Amino acid sequence: MVLVLVVNCGSSSLKYQLFDMRDETILAKGLAERVSVAGGRDAVLTHQPAATPELRVEAPMADHSVAVALVLDALTHPVHGVVESLAQIGAVGHRVVHGGEAFARSVLITPEVLQAIERCAELAPLHNPANLMGIRAAQRHLPHVPHVAVFDTAFHQTMPRRAWLYGLPYELYEKYGIRRYGFHGTSHLYVSQIAGEFLESRGIPRQEQKIITCHLGNGCSMAAVLAGQSIDTSMGFTPLEGLLMGTRCGDLDPAIIPFLMERLGMTTDEVEEYTNRKAGLLGVSGVSSDMRDISAAAAAGNDRAVAAIELFCYRVRKYIGAYAAAMGGVHAVVFTAGIGENNPEVRRRCVEGLEFLGIKIDPERNQATPKGEPAVDISAPDATAHVLVIPTNEELLIARDTAAIVSQSHTPCA
Repeated sequence: MVLVLVVNCGSSSLKYQLFDMRDETILAKGLAERVSVAGGRDAVLTHQPAATPELRVEAPMADHSVAVALVLDALTHPVHGVVESLAQIGAVGHRVVHGGEAFARSVLITPEVLQAIERCAELAPLHNPANLMGIRAAQRHLPHVPHVAVFDTAFHQTMPRRAWLYGLPYELYEKYGIRRYGFHGTSHLYVSQIAGEFLESRGIPRQEQKIITCHLGNGCSMAAVLAGQSIDTSMGFTPLEGLLMGTRCGDLDPAIIPFLMERLGMTTDEVEEYTNRKAGLLGVSGVSSDMRDISAAAAAGNDRAVAAIELFCYRVRKYIGAYAAAMGGVHAVVFTAGIGENNPEVRRRCVEGLEFLGIKIDPERNQATPKGEPAVDISAPDATAHVLVIPTNEELLIARDTAAIVSQSHTPCA
């Protein structure tokens, strides 16, 4: 196993990275945008090789098959390419959002696996169909290469029943699969592994580790990771539950939904759009879904922006307390993703008042942004729990899982 292509398909996009697994370097990465069944006439592919200038291709992309073909053309381009032949690609790893209860780990893609992913589309209608389109397109263009599915939900399949079961009639779980699944699993797994290595170097064995991971970006979620396994997470049946997010409301009294439908005359689709796309930081602040814009507005005296930041940080702080209780303590709190990695003020406010748990950050260390380091400890010298900033790398985890699965299956590859 040498080269692994990682593919992440959205409904109208395709992100990719090509890894050399000998040293885990990225040979090339890129993004195809505005892929559309309507013709995709304004679509563009931005290809970024590690050693040559960027390539920008503006071409119609009516579907993901066309996008995959353009990606493979870019990877083998005579000037901007990084491989001479597609035969050099040994395997393809695909991000799949929802694996339901069927998948607790990454798997080699077979016709049966594709059928299972398709069945899970009912649980993730915005994501799984796009993931499937990307898999099938890549399989058509690289039919003799093993393909592996890596699931966002898989890491959270270790949660005990008390964490994933809702207080609804039990037959709703049995008949419809209504339960907490959790998402961002590849990110939580990756950063908890890095945090685990950090704690081991400080004398805390893996089987005793209590880690709280905070993935704070446009989408936000947290996980309680005990002895390397997820035992609870903030997102639920869908990614709408939990923390305040860029445009998602997070935790909400369910009685608000019929209230909105009655008072505002909304349909179920309109309420879903409202709570997923118009709420969260955007809805509270009235400014933006981007924390940088909201922070600037708050500094200028915008009270709604101030309220949005207060609510965001309070919910994170509340979940840290809950997960420390669930695990009987905490050895490390990890901040990752766009906000978590780059916003010292949000980090400070998220752990403010948690000194009783041994959590305390050093103001000077907190200003650091990780640059090539796997983890930065921003804890105060007298803290008993570490606060770590760890850049997430979901694509690398997908590549590692892909290489491992292919190796274990003894599947012939380039």
